[in-house]
Amino acid sequence: MNINGKIIVVTGAGSGIGRALSGILSKRGAKLVLADMNEAGLTETKASLAAPEHATTVVGDITTSEAREAIRDSAVSTFGGIDILVNNAGVVAVGPLSEAEDSALQLMVNVNLLAPMQLTRDLLPILEKSKTPALINMGSMFGDIAFPLFAGYSATKFGVRGLTDALRRELAPKGISVTYIAPRAAKTGATKAFEHLIEPMKMKLDEPEVVANSIAVAIEKGARSSYPMGPERFFVFMQRLFPSLVDNSIIAQLKSMK
Repeated sequence: MNINGKIIVVTGAGSGIGRALSGILSKRGAKLVLADMNEAGLTETKASLAAPEHATTVVGDITTSEAREAIRDSAVSTFGGIDILVNNAGVVAVGPLSEAEDSALQLMVNVNLLAPMQLTRDLLPILEKSKTPALINMGSMFGDIAFPLFAGYSATKFGVRGLTDALRRELAPKGISVTYIAPRAAKTGATKAFEHLIEPMKMKLDEPEVVANSIAVAIEKGARSSYPMGPERFFVFMQRLFPSLVDNSIIAQLKSMK
């Protein structure tokens, strides 16, 4: 798919991967509807674009119907429709599940999993009118390999992977391409929540621009999924065929931290 001229909605565009992706898509000629709760962040993202005149911003919480309606109305009134939806917005909380607060768990479920379901549902009637409709869901390597201390986050990303597989099959008759993105952790503001775990758990982090570029490539190729290059792909293979080996490796890492 040629990104030039495509109308693309990007949630979580006010920082991190969302900002980096918006920049890449703008350079490739996309018309952008950028959504985020962070108004100042959205303003900075738009100002950094190669073609800010071809972008509009929507400030709001995508877990609310009001924000989702605003995204829909802004896309239609500004550009006349939507070609691609990128469900990128996400939050993370870490620590033992026994210590997790209800509010943190609920927020992850609402933002990471429920909001993509709802926004996709709300925008499908418009996406179906596009000649080249596509849905891009942001998952995680934690959606394949569940890490201790990330139980709630991993659960939501496993859910996103299942949602994506189901929608790929459900929407295929309508000609809508559906792609699952599974990046490693990226060096964003969210990293602060687990920076104390990066070294002991041997986590490798990518720059947001690296992840964003992989998303753009996946869009252009109409890929089924996108995983990072490197040993993570091998671990995904091992997880699916020999999960006990992955159990033992990760448990050993966890024990070494104590």
